[in-house]
Amino acid sequence: MSKVVTIAIIGAGARGRGYARFALAHPERLKVVAVAEPNDYYRNQVAEQHQIAPENCFKSWDEFTQKARMCDAVAICTQDSMHEAPAIACAGLGYHILLEKPMAPTPEACQRIVAAVKKAGVMFAVCHVLRYTRYTEILRQIIASGEIGEIVSIQHLEPVGYWHQAHSFVRGLWRNEAESSFMLLAKSCHDVDWLRGIMGKKCTAVHSFGTLRHFKASEKPAGAADRCCDCPVSVESNCPYSANKIYFRDRLCKGTTVWPVNVLVPDPNAEKLEKALKEGSYGRCVYACDNDVVDNQVVNMLFEDGSTASMTMTAFNFNSGRKTRIFGTRGEIDTDSSTITIRHFLDDSTRVVDTETANDGGILSGHGGGDGGLMNNFVQAVAENDPSLILTGIDETLESHLMVFAAEKSRREGTVCKL
Repeated sequence: MSKVVTIAIIGAGARGRGYARFALAHPERLKVVAVAEPNDYYRNQVAEQHQIAPENCFKSWDEFTQKARMCDAVAICTQDSMHEAPAIACAGLGYHILLEKPMAPTPEACQRIVAAVKKAGVMFAVCHVLRYTRYTEILRQIIASGEIGEIVSIQHLEPVGYWHQAHSFVRGLWRNEAESSFMLLAKSCHDVDWLRGIMGKKCTAVHSFGTLRHFKASEKPAGAADRCCDCPVSVESNCPYSANKIYFRDRLCKGTTVWPVNVLVPDPNAEKLEKALKEGSYGRCVYACDNDVVDNQVVNMLFEDGSTASMTMTAFNFNSGRKTRIFGTRGEIDTDSSTITIRHFLDDSTRVVDTETANDGGILSGHGGGDGGLMNNFVQAVAENDPSLILTGIDETLESHLMVFAAEKSRREGTVCKL
């Protein structure tokens, strides 16, 4: 590394604080010198952890951008609908940008960000962390070697997980499209981007179906209350989506105080968590929320050489990792995001590759090590002025976002959308 990269965290929620931890683990490579966050607790926490000067602590991104450029880069980790303005402003000030996915909730906003970044000539990386895992690196090497020939089709499963859906997309910040973005963009835009990267060619058409099948008032059990803490024991104890089960019995009672429990209340304990479930949004019955995003969706994709891919996103599973099958002209690959099994047509042989990434439990080990891999590459790209280390170039990032918008249009209108 030729220099210590300096960075500002804009939005110090779970993702922003997580990326900032890279600086604590690698102080010789990255230093957090500013933070912009409206929540006093999280802003002060980041400031204390990283010894940020008081004059570099801001309550909003626009306060930060009113100052002259004070560091090399920014990590923009605000809510989905709040990406465009700070990204454009920071590009104009000359900051290199790490932007949490998705880029923005509309195609037009994404295009405006791209235009601003290109005009400014700064480096730009969207947090498509799936591209940065050791597993993906090895998988791409296998495909590039020609071991299974040319890819003809891919099946990909994004298993959101029953409790994760209830936490983030029924009770949580991404439950309502008007307040965040539609489900495919919020949760699975990096799955679509990953498929685009694995296929290695342009997508020409998409077709999609998806519904809000289960988490709605019509599915509410007889006798259930609007809050889990008010629900009769006979009903609550039989509900897999109970907030008491997810946050208390499955986590706090077993010693877990990190995500997702600390989303409800900082530094959680039994008393604080009980109050949060009685009064806050995370204590609501999953059948009595204001959620409107889908809980299952399928997307079919046609690529320029006639190859195809299908992706299934569903809430109704254990959150056990993505699963993918890749079918080639000389063999097939079966993966669970860790172990890659290759079967060869020529001699009916099988080869198994274990790509398991050590998991220390921190957020940078999340997504199979992709969070840490992303930070490693972005920091090195800025330090060495080498944009090739950013694995999703700005044009391909925009392309994969446009695939997602086309898929959602197809779902809503019942049409095949050409790209």
